[in-house]
Amino acid sequence: MILDGQSAAAIEQAAQALAQGQLVAFPTETVYGLGADAASDEAVARIFAAKGRPSDHPLIVHVPDAAAVPRFAAEVPLFADKLMQAFWPGPLTLILPRRDGVAAAAAGGQATIGLRCPSHRVAHALLLACAARGVHGVAGPSANQFGRVSPTTAQHVRGEFGDGLLVLDGGACQVGIESTIVDCSRGVPVLLRPGTLTRQAIEAACGQPLRSPHELEQPAPRASGTLEAHYAPYARVRLMDAKALQQALDVLGADAAGIATWSRSILRTRSANVLRRRMPDDAAETARQLFAVLREFDAQGVKLIWIEQPPDLPEWEGVRDRLRRAAAA
Repeated sequence: MILDGQSAAAIEQAAQALAQGQLVAFPTETVYGLGADAASDEAVARIFAAKGRPSDHPLIVHVPDAAAVPRFAAEVPLFADKLMQAFWPGPLTLILPRRDGVAAAAAGGQATIGLRCPSHRVAHALLLACAARGVHGVAGPSANQFGRVSPTTAQHVRGEFGDGLLVLDGGACQVGIESTIVDCSRGVPVLLRPGTLTRQAIEAACGQPLRSPHELEQPAPRASGTLEAHYAPYARVRLMDAKALQQALDVLGADAAGIATWSRSILRTRSANVLRRRMPDDAAETARQLFAVLREFDAQGVKLIWIEQPPDLPEWEGVRDRLRRAAAA
């Protein structure tokens, strides 16, 4: 059931459902989330069951503001506080030491917890309404089957779970790929998952260099969306440079079929059965369109999706990450 997220009555209905241990899908600026009361292990178990997600793969907990962080985090390093001040509300998740006895299921049993304050107006209204009912954090992985393409519209969510799930419609997501994840649990900031925030912006905000997981001896905590294969459509994804992509089309010639392409370069084909889409030159707009384009290709029934490799520039890192994982599936 899709409800208008701009309706106060719909927000209240969704908050009441969450307080009763039910699942609710809700929009954020990144993707739509499948929400449950983060403090209820029983409610969180319903997320894992609905998605077919392993219970040790942690979820991100959404909070209405930084004041809610101490309910879930045992401590907040100074550099993490600086990141919250700079980027919250927004598409940044921080991994922090978890308070004992709180949100163990949402954390996948780890001693750390991922927290985010979304900027979407509907998400914020929902989180405030939940807090008024004693639900101070909403666990919310992407509202899709585990490992598949994330949803960026309410209709995408309904296509995944049917009409039985309550979905707040907040329109198409403006960021379009999941949040950047920075691990703040090991004394220094470590980038676990890139997003639309650049490394330079994160380093400038926290005043420290951003480390990579392999640089530290202590193992990185598990985090959402960091498996090698993820974000995958049903069609097989292959990344190529423009020259290789054009050569592949030339080899197949007029017989090419069941193929979709997404590229910045103008491609030629003698086949009328190749579905072509133009990738934006702008990284932010490409991120906004990415999952919707993959879902469109699946809906068209193609078997192969050939995508031009994104530029090797800092602002494209999040897009490159999602496409690389989609191609590895």
